[in-house]
Amino acid sequence: MIMSLLLAAAAPVLPPPSQARLKADVTSLVGFGTRHTLSTTTDPHRGIGAARTWMAAQFDAIGRGCGGCIKVERISRRFTGPRAPNGVIVEDVLGIQPGRDPNRVVIVGGHIDSRVTDVMNATADAPGANDDASGVALVLETARLLSKRRFDATIIYVAFSAEEQGLWGAELLADTVKARGWQVSAMLNDDIVGNSIGQGGVRDGGRVRVFSEGIRAAENEAETQRRRGEGGEDDGPSRALAKTIDGIARGIPGGLDVVVERRPDRFGRGGDHEPFLALGYPAVRFSVGAENWDRQHQDLRTEQGVVYGDTIEGMDFGYLAKVTAINAATLARLAAAPAAPATAALVGDLSRDTQVSWAAVPGAVGYRVRWRDNDALSWSDSRDVTGTSTVLTQVPVDDHFVGVSALAADGSESLVTFAGRARK
Repeated sequence: MIMSLLLAAAAPVLPPPSQARLKADVTSLVGFGTRHTLSTTTDPHRGIGAARTWMAAQFDAIGRGCGGCIKVERISRRFTGPRAPNGVIVEDVLGIQPGRDPNRVVIVGGHIDSRVTDVMNATADAPGANDDASGVALVLETARLLSKRRFDATIIYVAFSAEEQGLWGAELLADTVKARGWQVSAMLNDDIVGNSIGQGGVRDGGRVRVFSEGIRAAENEAETQRRRGEGGEDDGPSRALAKTIDGIARGIPGGLDVVVERRPDRFGRGGDHEPFLALGYPAVRFSVGAENWDRQHQDLRTEQGVVYGDTIEGMDFGYLAKVTAINAATLARLAAAPAAPATAALVGDLSRDTQVSWAAVPGAVGYRVRWRDNDALSWSDSRDVTGTSTVLTQVPVDDHFVGVSALAADGSESLVTFAGRARK
């Protein structure tokens, strides 16, 4: 057993997010009139160009407040597609908080672009308060909360462009991450995270949905068949991330219930976490408990007493602060923890005992072996060890799922790596 200080880390203790700052940031973003990807990039006060410059200035100000702990980077590439037939330069604004390990990263993002009913209308007012100034404001507030702390992993805060045109900003960053050889421990996509009253007046201020894939988009056919045989459909890296977020949220007093949604996104829809999933990175999407579609992708108008349009009046900043708190706590824990084990394997055929082994993780001072009955969704038992193998006596492999996480000296725990059959 490892020393007693390696207890399960509770949600990190952080200052509460500021509702006033969140509201001020959303107000500033709405003030650019439209942030459509094809809108002006030369007007200093209107359009996506002005909004991105403002975003870079916010990251720069946060960085100055912590002695240069956050560096601003703007990455760009030209994209062409049905929603930009003449092509458009897509630019992401990054705030990079270097950790002790510059090659391991955790990412939190929201998209800065907005739209109205006609996705090609780049001139009409498109305030985009909830979709997705709420996510961008969350990113900024999270940076303020975490900027004065030093972590093992590097944190990347990002405002994506061109989500509405085809997830192009997310594709740009995912490709950049791959090209730079960064190891992604988690990617949190926050998109539509600021309202507590949904369509038809449904009140849902106590929950936030976290969407995650089961079978991995990045798996080939052989890997999918292997997972099918091992029963790991509910334990891929992104599902492990969603479950971790759920556990962290339970430790935040007065917080929200995380609903672990067992599909990659809302039915038939998508978001900026998907390009990361396509490259095999753990990624999830946060979204409100109940959406209000009258306030999404709508021209500003009132018809028969119904108000349409994504304006700031439809938001709940107390709710947004709670979603922000979950994001900040998740990033703090995973950035403080080591990476998850690259592999974990089981041997236990025709036995009442199961031997578990896993790849060593640089910087880990111990490991937590978790297991549960096959008919359960959550881990029920655990054992902490210092080596890279252990035997679970009277835990037959036929009837149990097993996973392994890595531990830091302060008890911060990585995502759980599902243990499959040992390769021969």
